[in-house]
Amino acid sequence: MKFVQFSLTYITKEEIPDENNIFKPQFGGHQTLKQRENSYYARNQTLHCGFVKGPEGFPSTGFDLHEKDKEYMATCKVVVSSCIFGSSDFLRRPTKSKIHTYSKKNVCLVMFLDELTLAKLSSEGQIPDDNGYIGLWRIIVVKNLPYADMRKTGKIPKFLSHRLFQSARYSIWIDSKMRLQADPLLILEYFLWRKRSEYAISNHYDRHCVWEEVLQNKRLNKYNHSAIDEQFRFYQSDGLMKFNESDPSSPLPSCLCHFHVLVEQILSFPLSSCDRFCHYCVFADVPEGSFIVRAHTPMSNLFSCLWFNEVNQFTSRDQLSFAYTFLKLRRMNPGKSFFLNMFKDCERRAIAKLFHHRTEDSHPPPAS
Repeated sequence: MKFVQFSLTYITKEEIPDENNIFKPQFGGHQTLKQRENSYYARNQTLHCGFVKGPEGFPSTGFDLHEKDKEYMATCKVVVSSCIFGSSDFLRRPTKSKIHTYSKKNVCLVMFLDELTLAKLSSEGQIPDDNGYIGLWRIIVVKNLPYADMRKTGKIPKFLSHRLFQSARYSIWIDSKMRLQADPLLILEYFLWRKRSEYAISNHYDRHCVWEEVLQNKRLNKYNHSAIDEQFRFYQSDGLMKFNESDPSSPLPSCLCHFHVLVEQILSFPLSSCDRFCHYCVFADVPEGSFIVRAHTPMSNLFSCLWFNEVNQFTSRDQLSFAYTFLKLRRMNPGKSFFLNMFKDCERRAIAKLFHHRTEDSHPPPAS
């Protein structure tokens, strides 16, 4: 009961504005700047959060699911989910021996695929059985993908599990490049219940300042440089700035972990990357977003919608928008706590084995 209580409803349909003769329905809707600003208040509200349809007669905005899959998803109370779109990864099956019989019966493990990926997996011998399962994964095929950018489409099941699984109380997201090697209920106990948190995500293994993340994305050509610059200029215009020790009340302070340098000086030896940024930092503003554990509380659901809306509006590189979204939510809701657990990345690696993405010369993994 310590979690903030309020009611969220979602915009599911948009009509054509009177002054707009050219209207194209979009999965994320057409959010105005005023609607965007108001959506950051933790209060009873109706906001954009994906799955927005156009007027009657307009085509679907995408992410279409079969009715029998929707019926199955409506029964889920605890969910582990992942996705592969564009045949970008192999199907990594959870390690059966690590998952308790109770969890196998009571936790939904859902893998979202597009038709291209399903065809590729089937050609490699990974074919769903009569009940739609490959190993422990319940396969759900998504048709009519909303975005040409497969990474952006992948943010829908990643951030909007509370929209897809409307009866679920908890969800765990794991990227398709990882293999789950721990029991889902033990994960909830360790990352949420024991820490009394409602949202858990790990610090990045290497970068801990969004300024560094921007430079690295451009250095490795992860996304169009102009689009990254546009996004970051917008955030800076809204108050995002580097942390200044002489002005700790910065509107949206970034790079909050500079004091590890002082810790190293006091201890007289360098800290490991895991110790440096996790034992001594409350919050680092670049996450390793491949593993997310959530309670579907109002504040957790609001944060997920806000983060998705930033990805929908700007680039699919969600690490660029995490700090801005979290800090703006906190700034606009003084006295209303969001219980975020940013844990050590080495803890993430202990429960899920990381693999490389699929390449043309790589071979399918053995079943686990």
